[in-house]
Amino acid sequence: MRYLLMVKATGFTEAGVQTGEDYKEAVTAYRKSLAKAGALLAAEELSPSSSGMRVAYLSGGAAPEVWPGPFPIEQGLIAGFTLIDVNTEEEALQWALRMPIPTGQGSYGIELRRLEDPAIHPRDPRQSAMEAELKNGLQL
Repeated sequence: MRYLLMVKATGFTEAGVQTGEDYKEAVTAYRKSLAKAGALLAAEELSPSSSGMRVAYLSGGAAPEVWPGPFPIEQGLIAGFTLIDVNTEEEALQWALRMPIPTGQGSYGIELRRLEDPAIHPRDPRQSAMEAELKNGLQL
């Protein structure tokens, strides 16, 4: 089961305040332990919302509206994420609880969400056939 661990943004992350070396080393060690366990799929930090945009599609078929950042932190902004593949929700929670957080930068939050099972949304068999054909061609 795949889970997304989303680190919530704070005033510090939105201001682009850099973390200390101890925190960076702890994050590297955490990601290495996830990789060693075979659970790490991806992990990234996001730029502050001041460099982002939002697109809203209004009802009635109106043209989409685009708003440039920054956005209020109270709207649940995300500062980074880690995507993991584990066997149970409890295992995902244990990894979330082990995630390092920087000290001296206020409170932090992590939101844990399960991704939809890809088997629920079957792939187009033509796409699978084309992928298999390409793989065979690369092995020649």
